[in-house]
Amino acid sequence: MPILGPSHDYAHPVESDAAWSESYYFNAYDPASDSGFFTRIGIRPNEGTMDVGLSVWLPDGALAEYRHVVDQHEMVGSPLVVGGVRYELLDAMKRWRIVADVDALARDCRPSNGETHPVHLALDVQFDAVSPAVGTDGQQTSRPRSDQASAAAGTTGKGHLEQAGRWTGSVTIDGVAHTWNGAHGNRDRSWGPRRWGGPPMWRWFSINIGSSMHFGGIRLGTAAGDLHRGWVFEDGRVTSIKEWQLRTELEDDGLTQRVVHAVVVDKQDRAYRLTGDVLRVADIGKSGGTVVNEGLTRWTYRADDDTTAQGYGIAEYLHQVDDHGRPAVPVE
Repeated sequence: MPILGPSHDYAHPVESDAAWSESYYFNAYDPASDSGFFTRIGIRPNEGTMDVGLSVWLPDGALAEYRHVVDQHEMVGSPLVVGGVRYELLDAMKRWRIVADVDALARDCRPSNGETHPVHLALDVQFDAVSPAVGTDGQQTSRPRSDQASAAAGTTGKGHLEQAGRWTGSVTIDGVAHTWNGAHGNRDRSWGPRRWGGPPMWRWFSINIGSSMHFGGIRLGTAAGDLHRGWVFEDGRVTSIKEWQLRTELEDDGLTQRVVHAVVVDKQDRAYRLTGDVLRVADIGKSGGTVVNEGLTRWTYRADDDTTAQGYGIAEYLHQVDDHGRPAVPVE
């Protein structure tokens, strides 16, 4: 599993592709307060924009959302400031700080009637890495690339890293502060061409089991077949994932994940059995036939001796749907 150095926590050179993007993503969940967030800043200098999305899981089961876009025609590094959200790099590959003070709109997660209500959000939280940053630098090497990897490079970015961490700080919702002491989450960075409508499907996972076991990765549909990517960090050891074996229980709409049964096989042929009970789902992308369902998920890991451990994270499902709202790729 490639471990990327501190240089990749800084801005990358911009390439000529019109869809070139550099993105920063973080997620977090604190079970004690039932609050968390996922947030992303994307810089698309060839299109002249930088945008932020901040989505906060509220303790009442709703999701509060804030969006803002500014003009940006050149690459920029930390601190990244878009509207009322600031990302600050404190120590490369080790520590980030996110601060926000924004008015947002909250909505129910599925099922939702589409109604919203205003909410004020104030965040001041710090991410401290607990695993190395694993991924690919996006450079050409002498090692042959699989057909699936070649097909994916033009739609989801050539360079990518992911990293697990713990969160401390506070989230204040309409004046009520929630202090985080047991929050975990993952972050990722992607750079290269990014075309959201390209993949026929993906299943992306961010999984944190306590403080010593973390998973991240994706099963991505391509014209050449499914690409399986990811990593396991267990007791200080990082291993690449070879396969995501998935079985999904869906809601009655045939599209929304309810329970995810996963056997994660690493490249040492160790198998990790995980069950994800999806606590709430927010449709965060619905445009041009593309649907993205973000699922806040409680994960249970079952060891070979049948002992279990629990944690939290994300199960994100992207679908391309037909005119009747059915997924073009059947959900496994």
